Amino acid sequence: MDLLKQKFAALLPALNERGRRLAVAAEARALGYGGVAKVARASGASASTIWRGLRELKKPGRRLEASKVRRPGGGRKHLRDTEPRLATDLDSLVEPVTRGDPESPLRWTCKSLRVLATQLQAMGHAISCPTVGALLHQAGYSLQANRKAKEGAQHPDRNAQFEYIYRAIRRQQSAGQPVISVDTKKKALVGDFKNPGREWRPRGTPRRVRVHDFLLPAKGKAIPYGVYDLTRNAGWVRVGIDHDTAAFAVNSIRRWWRTMGRRAYPRARTLLITADAGGSNGARTRLWKWELQKLATESHLGMAVHHLPPGTSKWNTIEHRLFSFISQNWRGRPLVSLAVIVSLIAATRTRAGLRVRCELDPGRYPQGEKITDGQLSSLNIERARFHGDWNDTIGPQRRPHK
Repeated sequence: MDLLKQKFAALLPALNERGRRLAVAAEARALGYGGVAKVARASGASASTIWRGLRELKKPGRRLEASKVRRPGGGRKHLRDTEPRLATDLDSLVEPVTRGDPESPLRWTCKSLRVLATQLQAMGHAISCPTVGALLHQAGYSLQANRKAKEGAQHPDRNAQFEYIYRAIRRQQSAGQPVISVDTKKKALVGDFKNPGREWRPRGTPRRVRVHDFLLPAKGKAIPYGVYDLTRNAGWVRVGIDHDTAAFAVNSIRRWWRTMGRRAYPRARTLLITADAGGSNGARTRLWKWELQKLATESHLGMAVHHLPPGTSKWNTIEHRLFSFISQNWRGRPLVSLAVIVSLIAATRTRAGLRVRCELDPGRYPQGEKITDGQLSSLNIERARFHGDWNDTIGPQRRPHK
């Protein structure tokens, strides 16, 4: 494409109007399928001009006299020349709703081309929607969507915490001990609701779903809690139907250990868990620590827990190693039942070897369970020297908690 642009930049200025038309048409014909679009991008000529040149090339017997070639500057005048107030009027319509840095050369408008064209026509300008779009591009505007970029204030020890977690994971894996990343995937409404994305279906037969996404009490919602084994590239998801509490989170880890982890790591002494700083597995959630103490005592494992710094949940390993692929697998398919959700999650596969197991959790996990100061002080917990509020280890106790 760059070579084609250089070729046209050197050749076209030396030709008259007809010569330029025939030159770009000849190049498009030589390129074959898709040639018109490529030449239009490289030369700046419109597709209609190139097609006109192609038609002329098919009739070489018809010659255009030199006197009938338009002189430079001939043809229809640009609206900017015939209507000098057009640019000012357009800017007056767009500027009040322009968003972004006023010092930036790139600005964007939230009004549609059709609305702007209608308003300009009411002001006396004979203009169409495409022309409005061309003028906006020339003025430095473009259509843009919202972008998630504001993370809030960064904790001063954010990078140090990530480095601390990285070193802990490497030590754990070198010792042949299990490392998991855990989190709750976004809750999903169960029923014939629209699911973002598309899937292949017979032409003209899209799945018909509800217009409004209101909870169906008879079906409820699905709460997928995931456990991702960093070493084995294996996922475990337990789909709850009640509440996303710390008891539900730890019970999902317990089921992973009994179903997959214990068999994969028969000599495990400690389990390293990386989790977000908030939610059901939050760093300040007392019930999370209390339930982990129960699991540590039952399994005879030390629970080394490392929380990601606040505001960095999108960097949790499970998000891009497991949850992203689950979302891709069920895109465009209504989650009409819990059985469908479990099946779609369990069918998730990747070329890198990811395999996922999934099961339904019909248990009830009431909210509002409180852990007293006395219960908290009884935990066999050792806090790390570096950010003990984010990093701690809960060891087994002789007597299990009741």
